[in-house]
Amino acid sequence: MKLSTFAIKGEERVGAVIARDKVMIDLAAVEKTAARREKRKVNDFYGSMLEFLQAGNKAMTAAKKLVKPLAEKMGDEPNADGKTTHLVTKIKLRAPVPNPAKLFCLAGNYQDHIEEGGGRMAAQDKETPRVFMKPPTTTVIGPDDKILIPPVAQAIDWEGELAVVIGRKGKGIVAKDALKYVAGYTVMNDVSERKLEIKKRSSSRPKDEWFDWLNGKWLDTAAPQGPWIVTTDEIKNPQDLDISTFINGSRKQHNNTGQMLYYVADIIEYISAIITLEPGDIISTGTISGVGATTGTFLKDGDRVEIEISKIGVLKNDVAASKK
Repeated sequence: MKLSTFAIKGEERVGAVIARDKVMIDLAAVEKTAARREKRKVNDFYGSMLEFLQAGNKAMTAAKKLVKPLAEKMGDEPNADGKTTHLVTKIKLRAPVPNPAKLFCLAGNYQDHIEEGGGRMAAQDKETPRVFMKPPTTTVIGPDDKILIPPVAQAIDWEGELAVVIGRKGKGIVAKDALKYVAGYTVMNDVSERKLEIKKRSSSRPKDEWFDWLNGKWLDTAAPQGPWIVTTDEIKNPQDLDISTFINGSRKQHNNTGQMLYYVADIIEYISAIITLEPGDIISTGTISGVGATTGTFLKDGDRVEIEISKIGVLKNDVAASKK
């Protein structure tokens, strides 16, 4: 399935995308109709994507049961009634998980990205992943939301990445079981400010420069995600997906997730040794070569960023200057 959070008439809903990504099923609305027809109690886990993911396999199984007959009946031809189904062009896509509790990211998870900036692979690069976090409530935005450039920004860069959506609570997960804890996958742009300077310093120590790098990951709107979650029954192997990033139609990044230094299962094992993973948590798995910093080309007001991952779709966002 392709699971989505969308808005219609200002109200957020949980949906599933069918008909070659052209029709959105309102799962709560379809569930009410099905429960009435089957003379059963209405399932109440379609209120938000977090509620849905927290309900686990029960919710996934129930949603598939609702979606399958509609998808088979409609086929590839979009036909929406405006009540239980909507044309995707008529609704607003939100970030698939608009309010994740935790948002993890990886730095340096592809050799080509490590080396494009003049670095060289070291033994440590293959020994432990470098994990950091972004504040989810202010960084996460959805498809067609604007990436904002604030006054403190000098060099806003793009980073197309595969993002993992956690579907089960777990701690101390071993790699061989890790993919069982995944609900699905989406696209993320790990937007990064490369030359952040909030205040001038007399000099910069290595730790100061490291925090500048980290703080440059925290800007508002710096984690666009979408367009939807593709569940694990459709993506059984997350290490065989092509990633491309386009700026104003020109391809800047292109590689395959099979080139990760740490596979999805390894990342989950590492993070869950430190902290409990919960349904709806997001793990963005690092970017590939082709970022703007390599050529000194950065995002500017009016640019269009499109990140495409095979089997998932395209995340599109415009860039705009911000007064704050």
